Amino acid sequence: MLNKMSEQLDFLQHSLDLRAKRAEVIASNIANADTPGYKAVDFDFAEALQAQTSGQGGSLQMTQTDGRHLAGQALPGSGGQLQYRSAVQRSIDGNSVDMDIERSAFTDNALKYQSTLTFLSKRISNLMDAIKGGQ
Repeated sequence: MLNKMSEQLDFLQHSLDLRAKRAEVIASNIANADTPGYKAVDFDFAEALQAQTSGQGGSLQMTQTDGRHLAGQALPGSGGQLQYRSAVQRSIDGNSVDMDIERSAFTDNALKYQSTLTFLSKRISNLMDAIKGGQ
């Protein structure tokens, strides 16, 4: 019984951690919207969550396709892989950030973060009620 509750809470914790990391990635894209040559990145949330819950862990980092590329900063323990986002219409300076897509992704991620947080809060509240005897 306790193991099952622990697994559920761990799953929600991993979900919140990945949502927070995804918010950082999207915010970085938005912050670099005017940076020439910047390529928008994101990661597959479902794949990263699967890696987290299956115990694979891993790190969320950019792959270097050329020895002259700078190594991206890894986000420890997040699973998945950062990938370049496909540009709908690339700008003249080579920047691939589409603000409409980034705003939409950020809002969607924030709503899902909040709903997961609400679900976790309710789950903990129900457990506390059960421990207290429903008073």
